[in-house]
Amino acid sequence: MKQPVILIALLAAGTASAADGPTFDAQRLSQHVKTLSSDAFEGRGPNTAGEEKTVAYLIEQFKAAGLKPGGDNKNGKRLWTQAVPLGRFEIKGPVQASVSLGGKAMPLQQGNEIAIRAAMNGQTSVAIKDAPLVFVGYGVRAPERNWDDFKGVDLKGKIAVVLINDPDFETGQGAFGGKAMTYYGRWTYKFEEMARQGAIGTMIVHETAPASYGWPTVKNSNTNVMFDIVRQEPQKSHAPLESWIQRDTAVAWFKQAGLNFDTLKKQAQTPAFKPVTLKGVTFSADYAVNAQTIVSQNVVARIEGSKNPKQTVIYSGHWDHLGVGAPDAKGDTIYNGAVDNGTGIAGMIELARAYGKAPKTRRSVVFLAVTAEEKGLLGSEYYASNPVFPLGKTVAMINMDALSPGGKARNFSISGSAKLDLLDRLIATAEKWNVSYTPDSKPEAGYFFRSDHFPMAKRGVPAISYGSGADLLEGGKAAGDKEKADYTAARYHQPADEWQAGWSFEGMTRDLQILYTLGRDLANSNDWPNWSVDSEFRGARDQSASERKGD
Repeated sequence: MKQPVILIALLAAGTASAADGPTFDAQRLSQHVKTLSSDAFEGRGPNTAGEEKTVAYLIEQFKAAGLKPGGDNKNGKRLWTQAVPLGRFEIKGPVQASVSLGGKAMPLQQGNEIAIRAAMNGQTSVAIKDAPLVFVGYGVRAPERNWDDFKGVDLKGKIAVVLINDPDFETGQGAFGGKAMTYYGRWTYKFEEMARQGAIGTMIVHETAPASYGWPTVKNSNTNVMFDIVRQEPQKSHAPLESWIQRDTAVAWFKQAGLNFDTLKKQAQTPAFKPVTLKGVTFSADYAVNAQTIVSQNVVARIEGSKNPKQTVIYSGHWDHLGVGAPDAKGDTIYNGAVDNGTGIAGMIELARAYGKAPKTRRSVVFLAVTAEEKGLLGSEYYASNPVFPLGKTVAMINMDALSPGGKARNFSISGSAKLDLLDRLIATAEKWNVSYTPDSKPEAGYFFRSDHFPMAKRGVPAISYGSGADLLEGGKAAGDKEKADYTAARYHQPADEWQAGWSFEGMTRDLQILYTLGRDLANSNDWPNWSVDSEFRGARDQSASERKGD
């Protein structure tokens, strides 16, 4: 049976469009990841020799690609970098921590039962003696949802014990939109809200499913050097103690207090929940903190637009990882970060190379490699707060974080379930390669709030974080899901996230063609994508509409 003429024409047009884009070299991608995640780069920790090597490598690659500096303006001359001042906080010496159960003190081992972060409120030492513990459910205060887990409780001088994720996580129904995580479910919100409530400390109860990662990730991400943006009043955002505890540890404490953890957890999933004191249970801790201010760097490269240079399309990704930390079972202390985010940075470098070889686009294109993502999206937060190029004239941000270095997939995803024109464009572009869109399979994990597009999104800039698909051409969805699960369990935020010679990078070569075409089409258009009318980010974008008139 012959196909309709119109369909044949559309298929031909799609094939031609796909073929028009550049090809990407899997071997070059592999070499970038191998270099960036080598032991010589020491895990790419901010404010280390690893940062110096990483920044130098990025600048070298962007220069070779024919790009120009797009960072800070110094005496009328653009630099390759944007200086990012950060607070650096590190626990010095041993951590003395214990819990008193019915008058009997029980020591707590740092990294085992508890993971205590270095204090980021300006204190150089933390000394807590027999502080009462109060269970505050999910620790949410959301007036717009008629939800208040605190009910007027006084948390001054007390430790707040709080659950991770949203009250809707287990039931999939309720005031927080069901399974998908809201910002109230993120650990960053929990720490900030407990500080606002006046607690002397926070203990987040770790459970793998609602956290979306295991205890090794918690340990490795929270017991090393901490960073934060420089704040005028840090104590308003950080209580002296910020920590996580193992679920089994918490259950034992609740039992000692005559409480049932699971029963209280179910109560916490309702708006009627009231805080509960763990009677007879107190917490003590003593440790020193080295606090200083350092300067890290975002790397910014640019191709100036030929017609509308003040309008900007941004490709982004974070160059940092966890640096050097606690040894794993094999004694390895370097957190190499091959997938996270060596892959995203490798992709950005090769995208820059492709743009450098092609004719200039009408709008400018910026390649933004940010620092301190692993410390709380700090480099992207700083850029969004101090943009080198106006946010109102930023067309879109396309973020790349932890792409799959394996084979091709039939689909792609983005972090979260946001509705925006940029996603519609990405879907249409991917269809030219017969790649379909699959919504975030774990919206409850809150990935939307965990990548560098978020600081731009909350300021109204249309922004997405691209995710590799799991429906593999070889092995299907079962193979792709297994690959992702294995990575999360065995390598994510662990020293084992290392380059592997067997990686084909074939999937990335095709994904980069899609992302190149998406960005280039935007950079050659007069269009301004927006959020859906019911998006929480639409208002911020609409407020800057006047900036987009004229040039």
